[in-house]
Amino acid sequence: MKAAELLVKCLEEEGIEYIFGVPGEENADFMLALSKSRKIKFVLTRHEQGAAFMAEVYGRLTGNPGGCLGTLGPGASNLITGVADANMDRAPILVITGQGSTERLHKESHQVMDVVGMFKPVTKWGVSIRNADTIPEIVRKAIRLARQEKPGAVHIELPEDIASQETNEIPIVPRRFRIGAPSEPQVVQAFKLLKEAKSPIVLAGNGCIRKRASQSLRNFCELTGIGVISTFMAKGCVDVDSSYCLYTIGLGAKDIPNLALDQADLVIALGFDMVEYQPRIWNPNRDKRIIHADFEAGEIDQYFHPEVELVGDLSLMLDQLCTRIKETPEIAFDSSNQSRIRQRMYEELKEYAEDETVGKIKPQKVIWDVGEAMAPEDILLSDVGAHKMWIARHYHCHEPNTCLIPNGYCSMGFALPGAIAASLVHPNRNILAIAGDGGFLMNVQEMETARRLRSNITVLIWEDNAYGLISWKQENMFGHHTDLGFDNPDWEHLAKSFGWNSHLCDDSKHFKNILLKAIGEKGPSLMVIPIDYNENRLLSKKLGEISQII
Repeated sequence: MKAAELLVKCLEEEGIEYIFGVPGEENADFMLALSKSRKIKFVLTRHEQGAAFMAEVYGRLTGNPGGCLGTLGPGASNLITGVADANMDRAPILVITGQGSTERLHKESHQVMDVVGMFKPVTKWGVSIRNADTIPEIVRKAIRLARQEKPGAVHIELPEDIASQETNEIPIVPRRFRIGAPSEPQVVQAFKLLKEAKSPIVLAGNGCIRKRASQSLRNFCELTGIGVISTFMAKGCVDVDSSYCLYTIGLGAKDIPNLALDQADLVIALGFDMVEYQPRIWNPNRDKRIIHADFEAGEIDQYFHPEVELVGDLSLMLDQLCTRIKETPEIAFDSSNQSRIRQRMYEELKEYAEDETVGKIKPQKVIWDVGEAMAPEDILLSDVGAHKMWIARHYHCHEPNTCLIPNGYCSMGFALPGAIAASLVHPNRNILAIAGDGGFLMNVQEMETARRLRSNITVLIWEDNAYGLISWKQENMFGHHTDLGFDNPDWEHLAKSFGWNSHLCDDSKHFKNILLKAIGEKGPSLMVIPIDYNENRLLSKKLGEISQII
């Protein structure tokens, strides 16, 4: 068989289900082989960046690598942003790119560049296939690394002449393994710190929504009553309705949940990626006692110097701690301050629940109504912009992986293509993407993909005719902002031209009902609201004044 055919068979053996992308001349053999596959579906996208975001969301929701494909040169470079986003947010994805014939790679040649070298900073591993017989080993290694904690992106390049080589090799059958529990001495040390603590707290990060960790964390909290503060990416690791849920942190300024961190005498950093929320913000005096618990040792940082590091499977280590706690009935923790903090934050979240403003709608009202409209299993995806800050602070959920926020590489343009992938993974759930007008238009071409796939998704655009997050930050820093305004299309005409349903709403009183109508429609729906970003400045002022419990 041809090398390209063997590559497809190896991907089938690994359980790859979807490859998103834009093919080119140099991967024609691979595309022909892929078209014959009964196990892998190729989804044609309108831009390679959209393909990478789709692969990222597929990977985040399933734990199985999503594939994205581009040809050589510009096709490959167009993938970079989405690949970097996936890698930094710990989503397993497989990147496949074409390349010119190996006969011309040593010299200046049309569209030829060092693609493997270009992808090196944003992938866990990458390789160019130079011998067809090595494909089974390469694919097995790549997929294992993509899945392996911490997950991320891997890259395989297939030159056009290698793709047509003949080979007699066969796929390697995958044999999976599970990361073990941390060592007994580590657990003993961690338990000693826990016993000494009076007001411990869990800082839950990205790792808490993977590998069964969420359920084990809930068991741990039910047993101990210890409160959990989540990063943006750990939303849903504990149920928002649980008494030990202390909402999220991650804004650049001190927020109400930070007060629980301030008062804690032990921080259990669980599955915490430093890229999510820099420790210098929550441990400015470097005086916090910290347990680092994760699949890998912690990053070295002056403000993050754990006394104990539990390295291993998060679920297993939490189970180990639970066993010891059950055997020590005299252990008890003071959660009274945490209860007051939870109540104070809840009151702020519902402050505008009954707002009936006409004109520009307040972000708090929008998020409250979105929370009311979404079922526990429904999925919300946030793009990047000022709206992301409001979603991160005000939207809370019941289950892991039901609120997807890019928070490492933090790329605009994520939400629309991500929603398309989410609808493929969970066709029976409501999928809502929230984007600013700036971020949405960065990958607006994928509206055609959504219509072609008959994706049941709703995109809610917060319109402010500007790059709102940048102006917010400039105002905080300098007291004014540069020219960041722009014009927008006629949204109804745009939706109609792509075959989408459309809704405009500028009345807070009717927002929820219109949103429910959009969510309930067959096919993709676009809903646009004018947003009141005067609230940005007011929130900044409020956050600057938070210093004590009321």
